[in-house]
Amino acid sequence: MPLITLDALPVREIFPGVRARLIHTDRVSHSWVDLDEGATFPEHRHPHEQIVSVLDGELEIVVAGERFVLTPGQVFVIPPDTPHAGRALTPCRVLDAFAPVREDYR
Repeated sequence: MPLITLDALPVREIFPGVRARLIHTDRVSHSWVDLDEGATFPEHRHPHEQIVSVLDGELEIVVAGERFVLTPGQVFVIPPDTPHAGRALTPCRVLDAFAPVREDYR
């Protein structure tokens, strides 16, 4: 596996105030996400399993209608096709892992 330096990756704005650096392999996508305080992502769903790991800050997510506030060191697994939305309560850094690969993010 090649060495990847995150700062060398291009930044993609997923939603206003939500910026990601993306890494893809044959089986998984990693999305290193920086969120501005107050930034939101609307309710959506996708066929991928998603593992949300909060590295810095506080992230509020609503998964299948239930609200959670995640802080550094907490991880949330979102099953495929489950509606979810969220907002950054503070500036945040999050690592999202998706399986299978997010072809729409390539």
